[in-house]
Amino acid sequence: MEFKTALFYAFSAILVIAAIRVITDRNPVHAALFLVLSFFSAAAIWMLLKAEFLAIVLVLVYVGAVMVLFLFVVMMLDINTDRLREGFWAYLPLAATVGVIIVLEMAAILFRGFLALDANVPAAAATIGNTKELGKLIYTQYVFAFEIAAVILLVAMIAAVALTLRRRKDSKYYDPGQAVKVRSTDRIRVVNMKSETERPVVDSIGTTPAAGSATQKQ
Repeated sequence: MEFKTALFYAFSAILVIAAIRVITDRNPVHAALFLVLSFFSAAAIWMLLKAEFLAIVLVLVYVGAVMVLFLFVVMMLDINTDRLREGFWAYLPLAATVGVIIVLEMAAILFRGFLALDANVPAAAATIGNTKELGKLIYTQYVFAFEIAAVILLVAMIAAVALTLRRRKDSKYYDPGQAVKVRSTDRIRVVNMKSETERPVVDSIGTTPAAGSATQKQ
């Protein structure tokens, strides 16, 4: 067995184990970390397949941005895992059916690609692992599709920010501009009240104790 083949099987085993732990681990933080490990393993497999650009994009975009955001959100929110797992077995048949359909579609595409003749493969596909050639194709032949994808991502970012900035009743919001405009009369009101003296205590008979008798003598 060649060293490259041994590396492929090693990274594939790590990828499968990490993917299984993502859906079986009860701790959401640990599940997110296992997902990061699976992304790194997939990137290593891409490197073995001479797809350097895809490997770098997988590490930078998913591991460096998306998964870090997931970790922050999971660690900041108080997630009740027991409540999330309610109804798991009820939805299992539907989820298994959808998963089998996706696997069959991917298998059909892969088998069709493997059974295709080498003569029908375009010359550009042989250099798909070369980042320079891929960049030339993106910015020459597929430049409009690349720009459309960039605009769609920009619109998605703006929509996410707009949804996040909505006013919520359960969130505390402090406007510095309104705080600067506040005057003392808006917060404090001085009220003139008459002075009050302590009223003597009267018993059930109608007389007052020692202090009251002294007052009567005077």
